[in-house]
Amino acid sequence: MTRVIWTADTEARPVKAPHQIEPAEKRAMRNEAIDMSDRSSGTRDKRHLAVSSAIEDRILAGALKIGDKLPSESAIAQEFSVSTRTVREALQTLETKGLILRRHGERTTVVREDVDEFLGTLAVTVRQRFASDSDYFEQLMTARRMIETEVLGILIDRRSPIPETVTKALDAMRQARDDGDFAGFVDADASFHLALVHSARNSILSLIYDNFAALINEVIQVTSRVPTKSLEAAYAEHEAIYNMIRDFREAAAKELMRAQIDNSAAYLRVAIENSRDRDA
Repeated sequence: MTRVIWTADTEARPVKAPHQIEPAEKRAMRNEAIDMSDRSSGTRDKRHLAVSSAIEDRILAGALKIGDKLPSESAIAQEFSVSTRTVREALQTLETKGLILRRHGERTTVVREDVDEFLGTLAVTVRQRFASDSDYFEQLMTARRMIETEVLGILIDRRSPIPETVTKALDAMRQARDDGDFAGFVDADASFHLALVHSARNSILSLIYDNFAALINEVIQVTSRVPTKSLEAAYAEHEAIYNMIRDFREAAAKELMRAQIDNSAAYLRVAIENSRDRDA
């Protein structure tokens, strides 16, 4: 006789009595038969993608943490009502993505690297490439422009006052300008842009930007030393952006931000050329 268990979502599942449980060999043969049926009907690919997607969601959501062991292949197969072959293909997909690690004779382990750690490694890679290819900093400026203009759209769509962290950074820039404090101005400049990105309250954008913040700070230091650019001019650029955000003028704010970053890229090219001339 078959008993029924009701789950929290009121979905009934039949549970076999002990004498009805299939032997392991018979169950494996049945799974292989199901798998062959999947292959002929063209549904197996969809099944293994559905399984890998479900497990990936659990990993990314933190339900499965780094170091956790996944259930056995047979247990996963039972949960998703698929064959063990389908499970193995799903696990292969997850391993290719770097989310799990499989070792013979051991349970599969979650090994997903934290996004912050991954981006930190990427930042180091960019820094190393710059040592041999100065164009990488210009590419960094392109990525920076994409992030920061998108952030302006998020902030202005929200129609809320400018965050205090942004205002304080601009105030610090003005004070450094008045004092002729170059180092202080550079730090405040970097803080202004960082505060804008954080104000969007988008954790992915913040992670990306945080890991490149040191590189961006170096760009600011280099470009600020170009003789044709004064602290007064640099402050005016940021004040204008601030005013456009305050007045909810998205198109104008984005145009000013793009121009400000493009100017920095141009100053960077000048600085690089000056450096090459000195080394020649």
